[in-house]
Amino acid sequence: MYKFLLCEIEDKVAIVTINRPPVNPLNTQVFQELSIVFDELEANEDVRAIVLTGSGEKAFVAGADINEMASLDLVGINLMNKTSRTVFSKIENVTKPVIAALNGMALGGGLELALACDMRISSERAKFAFPEVGLGIIPGGGGTQRLQKIVGQGVAKELLYFGDMIDAKRALDLHIVNKLVAVGEVLETAKEWAGKLAKKPPVALQMVKTAVNAGGNTDLESGLIIESVCFGNAFSTEDRKEGLKAFVEKREPIYSGR
Repeated sequence: MYKFLLCEIEDKVAIVTINRPPVNPLNTQVFQELSIVFDELEANEDVRAIVLTGSGEKAFVAGADINEMASLDLVGINLMNKTSRTVFSKIENVTKPVIAALNGMALGGGLELALACDMRISSERAKFAFPEVGLGIIPGGGGTQRLQKIVGQGVAKELLYFGDMIDAKRALDLHIVNKLVAVGEVLETAKEWAGKLAKKPPVALQMVKTAVNAGGNTDLESGLIIESVCFGNAFSTEDRKEGLKAFVEKREPIYSGR
């Protein structure tokens, strides 16, 4: 079904792999396929967490497909950018947790894609950069906005203006990634994290994600209102009853997603 993606589901965890070796560049078809697969995973009740990665160990995604970009006029590139922004927002707001397994370089559009995920687990050898200014352009898939919310405006401008490559250790220090692991352990660690999340109550996780994402884009008082609504939604579920009952009975809860 997919030309450039692989998707497998095991134990309620979906593993989506961008498969355009050796460096998995993003083109319009990859964006379209990502949009389709995330719609399908959103609707699949057997999936409770998602891992997104790239094939091989050289790159997660080494940026957008420069050959395609160079062939486009302004109308074409605006359409490509709109497609990328739409799918990145879809990944950011899908109701299930998304963990990026960064097996190698995450550059340009690849770093934008990683920043759209909820959490990022990185190889110790991975490299990160927004090199667009050196090509006479700027990030077009949300990088200027999502980066500054993580690292602050000053550091974001440094990384965006200079476009220099940073190593995985600095990415961890800047909170661009959540955890560093050895090269061969990235995917397994991401799957382990996703597996833990898959056992948690889905609606509560969804409400946490909604409260953080929506609240992060507004003022404090509005954010508190959003949190209150999300709290009520979670409290009204059968899983809330099961969680409290299991706590009292000193046993592991079994969540139904209802």
